[in-house]
Amino acid sequence: MTTSNLSEQEIIRREKLAGLQQLGVDPYPAALFPVSHYSADILKRFTEENKEEFSKVTLAGRVMSINDKGKVLFIKIQDSQGIIQLYVRRDDLCPGEDKTLFDNVIKHLLDLGDFIGVTGFVFVTRTGETSIHTQTFTLLAKSLKPLPVVKRDEQGNVFDEVTDPEFRYRQRYADLVVNPGVKEVFLKRTKMINAIRTFLNERGALEVDTPVLQSIPGGAAARPFITHHNALDVPFYLRIANELYLKRLIVGGFDWVYEFSRNFRNEGMDRTHNPEFTVLEFYTAYKDYLWMMETTEQLLESAALATNGKSWVLVDGQEIDFKAPYRRVTMYDAIQEYTGIDIEGMDEEGLREACRRLDIHADPTMGKGKLIDEIFSSKCEHHFIQPTFIIDYPVEMSPLTKKHRSRPGLVERFELMVNGKELANAYSELNDPLDQRERFEAQVQLMERGDDEAMFIDNDFLRALEYGMPPTAGIGFGIDRLCMWLTGQTSIQDVLLFPQMRPEKTPEQTIEHPKADL
Repeated sequence: MTTSNLSEQEIIRREKLAGLQQLGVDPYPAALFPVSHYSADILKRFTEENKEEFSKVTLAGRVMSINDKGKVLFIKIQDSQGIIQLYVRRDDLCPGEDKTLFDNVIKHLLDLGDFIGVTGFVFVTRTGETSIHTQTFTLLAKSLKPLPVVKRDEQGNVFDEVTDPEFRYRQRYADLVVNPGVKEVFLKRTKMINAIRTFLNERGALEVDTPVLQSIPGGAAARPFITHHNALDVPFYLRIANELYLKRLIVGGFDWVYEFSRNFRNEGMDRTHNPEFTVLEFYTAYKDYLWMMETTEQLLESAALATNGKSWVLVDGQEIDFKAPYRRVTMYDAIQEYTGIDIEGMDEEGLREACRRLDIHADPTMGKGKLIDEIFSSKCEHHFIQPTFIIDYPVEMSPLTKKHRSRPGLVERFELMVNGKELANAYSELNDPLDQRERFEAQVQLMERGDDEAMFIDNDFLRALEYGMPPTAGIGFGIDRLCMWLTGQTSIQDVLLFPQMRPEKTPEQTIEHPKADL
């Protein structure tokens, strides 16, 4: 990067960097800095009665403000838990004749954003603010690019918050520094995932790993990403789902397996979809979709309580309650309720006519399953705000699902709708290998009609089923979407640390992509 591409502040910071080096100060020391205390713990626990416990503390953090009072500086630093004030007095920090550290390094060469480490003791200032009376000072890392300016009042309230999505999502590292609420979202995400993992582990489920690179993209109707395996010299796909591998493990004798998997679908992006996303799937032998509904209710109520301390959350100004039990509605009943049309028993042409009446685009490549899905997606799902199980789907929509035990033409499947979107998808799993082969072959016919989301035939999975798979219930949860609801966010990008974006093209940085050897 040439200086012509630098802002005035960036040029000044590089000059300060050179000034530090001239003084013999290493702006990026490699030394260990043993932190003993964090801001939140000090602010929460310190009192005059227990001040001896805080008579020597060591902290490190990023400089967020400097208030110069001549021979005294009030510096606020931000560590991983919050912000705390340092009281830096010239003669205390530099008791001898040499005042270089205070007069030159700190007063003239220190910038907002720099990382520093200090030792000192805790006290309360005359204005009542708990602070660190600084006795030693170490520069730990020089910041060469200024952070956006965010103002905070004495109570810590934030003003002029940085809200530009282009900045926030592309420079998440800076977003986390200047927007204190962002880190809380991701702390809650971890808390939520840990709660789900604990729920499953306590009930005897086994966490496993399955392949991300797959020779056949199976387990869902989706368009895959394609790559190439150089050593084997064959095309591979990034997984669209881990379902078929987890069911192979049920064949192998495990009773209950689960995986938090990164899945990839080469499809559109919007507020609730990202091409790379996290899914929890689990499969349990000798269970069915009725058992899975009850387990889902318990799991989500438990996750909500662990994340927020209560079962309900506010999303888009609406209160959504994850407390069990949840309402159950058949897919046909939902469509009839919100369209006035009874589609049960309709053939493909009848469904196309229903789409025309409802002003829904019906692509020629769509079979019965896709047509029904379009009707439900367009006219019904946005009505289901509270957690609701949509149950008993048409067989054409569900090529991996066991046929309904009492209703011909349907399968034992549910989708959980929350805030007008699908949150989970579950089946009584199809374990008849002959039926499964017929369903796969029907998907191939759809592929030949131009459906680029139709499933491939996975002959190895069929071979596994031929060895025998016990009755099994399975489910997949959209973890990113669940995190949206439990943290009150309205965009999936706000619960992904690094969401996908177009490559950035700037004068000083152009990303070049090597040609793929495909």
